[in-house]
Amino acid sequence: MMHMDFVGKRMIFITISLILVAASVISIFTKGFNFGVEFLGGSEIILRVESSTFVEADVRRIFNEISNDFSSARVTRVRSVGDPEGVTKFSVTVTKTFDVTEKDALQSTIEKKLSDSNVKGQVVSFNETGGSAAEEIRRLTWRAVLITLIAILVYITLRFNFVFGIGATLALVHDVVITLGFFSFFSYELNVPAVAALLTLIGYSLNNTIVVYDRIRENMKKYRGKEIAVTVNNSINQVFTRSINTSLTTFIVVFVLLLFAGNAIKPFAFGMTVGSVVGTYSSIYIASPMVIRWVKVK
Repeated sequence: MMHMDFVGKRMIFITISLILVAASVISIFTKGFNFGVEFLGGSEIILRVESSTFVEADVRRIFNEISNDFSSARVTRVRSVGDPEGVTKFSVTVTKTFDVTEKDALQSTIEKKLSDSNVKGQVVSFNETGGSAAEEIRRLTWRAVLITLIAILVYITLRFNFVFGIGATLALVHDVVITLGFFSFFSYELNVPAVAALLTLIGYSLNNTIVVYDRIRENMKKYRGKEIAVTVNNSINQVFTRSINTSLTTFIVVFVLLLFAGNAIKPFAFGMTVGSVVGTYSSIYIASPMVIRWVKVK
């Protein structure tokens, strides 16, 4: 079996991680996120048009003719598996809510405008999130991520020890920050499915980290007195094939989802596609070096 020097090259990969984290933080604070309607508050209107030549610009023109309230609307094409040939769906998002009467009037106006454009179409859904609800979702989302990280720190501390917990938590923060950086950089919509991807990523990455840590702990007991760097490197080599096989099968599934699934699931698939790579990487090159540092200090 090929034996690779993971530990000897760890500073190279830690440097790469620091660069990625720095770039992610810069993008998050300068460019920001493309928040979904759940985080901004407002309305999302889904149109179904029986035309393959109707494009986003045509939808925007129709909505601009209806009201200036739609001048800053976000219009995206929605692709769903199983849609008939020649049918196109569009998502129109605005930071405004409507009462029942306004909804009915707006739906009738949209469908009339489509008919006037010699296009058969209809409003298939009208989803709303109020401002207070959006604020609550944002608050609870970041609280959920924070509580998850704290709970993991406690769990790893009880199962291994505190420094193992710190290493695992730093690796998870690394994964979340870089994944969020990719959301910001590529302007992928950050919505509830994206948050679900982040929480799933935390559990997935932790699983890989625990496998590595468990083998390190076993080998530390089995080969007492051996240089810790050698023990950690041997441990990583022993679980490396298992980690790659698990990560690769996960990556293939979520990448296929990213390519072919509808827009509703794409943020989740994008987060998991990035996260499955970053999480495996951090389990080997971020979490494990923390163990080396701790044992040397101790």
